[in-house]
Amino acid sequence: MESEDIEIDPELAKRLLVEGGTLVLLDIPTGTEIGMDIKSWNSGENFKGIKMIPPGFHFIHYSAIDEYGESAPRIGFFHFFKRSEFVVKRWDLKLEDLSRESAPPGTIETLKCNLKELDRFLGPYPYDIWNSWKDLTNKIDVSIVERCKPECGFVQSALELVNCDNASRPKGGETSRKRKRGAGLTLEEKEKNLLPDLKPKAGTELRLTPLPNKFYPDDATPADITRHSLDTSYAVDILFCQLKDPIEIIGEMQLAFVCFLAGQSLEAFEHWKGLVSLICKADSLISKRRNVFFEFLKVLEVQLAFVPEDVLCDIVASNNFVYHNLRILFANIELNSDIDDRLKSYANRMKERLTAKFLWDFKNLQEEEDDEAPVVVSLQDD
Repeated sequence: MESEDIEIDPELAKRLLVEGGTLVLLDIPTGTEIGMDIKSWNSGENFKGIKMIPPGFHFIHYSAIDEYGESAPRIGFFHFFKRSEFVVKRWDLKLEDLSRESAPPGTIETLKCNLKELDRFLGPYPYDIWNSWKDLTNKIDVSIVERCKPECGFVQSALELVNCDNASRPKGGETSRKRKRGAGLTLEEKEKNLLPDLKPKAGTELRLTPLPNKFYPDDATPADITRHSLDTSYAVDILFCQLKDPIEIIGEMQLAFVCFLAGQSLEAFEHWKGLVSLICKADSLISKRRNVFFEFLKVLEVQLAFVPEDVLCDIVASNNFVYHNLRILFANIELNSDIDDRLKSYANRMKERLTAKFLWDFKNLQEEEDDEAPVVVSLQDD
């Protein structure tokens, strides 16, 4: 870990030396990419860990480097550091990974006794990111982490896949079996059927709240299906019923974003996108769950400042799912007379800030965008 000149208030530095946590990382190979929260470094020859860690929620991540200098997929774990907490992890040279075993109590006690000597091998927490990290994670608590983290305890950017046994395969019935043999399949579906059925190794996937795969009730009429597809309140209600309190979805949204941003998890990114799309379209829920939508807007605006540039450029240039969904949400807020002025005012100020930052156009929200306008079919007699 190369030291950086980080300006920090002397009084704050003194307090963190006493109150800050310490993460000791033993036997880390030189050059290993080590990170905490939204910053990472390549470990130096004498690197032994990180000190002065502010109490609270943190995400520690790393990537092994092979003999050719190539990085392995990123792996990370969550930890709520208590005041002055001392955490020790050891690198397993055989596995080329952090050991999942706890360090022996004797080792921890020896390191604590020699902390003054150890101190010069510890890099300080990058305090320049602390305020940003708090903004990104202020709704994440212990219960959300315990509910959502993988059973193995480590978030992996590249999940290990195993064959899906018959018991785990979707039960599609006779129709699915016929389609499996090729009847009525598109070329893309036929190609997909040639691939093996794989699933993440048990215990390695994030346990995020399952998003509804159907937006309407079983007995829905065609008109109901259309209505529930345009207004996803029914689906979001199903999502909320899986939680102790609907506001938990905001902390889960932050956790998914952190796993994508710092943990490079595509699985988490897809979940985050799904949440954004569902919540933005839940029109009739806005006035009933006003607090959830208010926090959603605040959290999403913070997150948009941290989306990696290449992903953000893709959103603006082509897919643009955030802008598209925000247009829908802002239009619904603007039109709904049951929504209080505070939420309307915040939405208007957010539109102005996003327009200034990304040049997104939120004018004429009640007009349908060209690609979303209904297709008019002219029927003529032969």
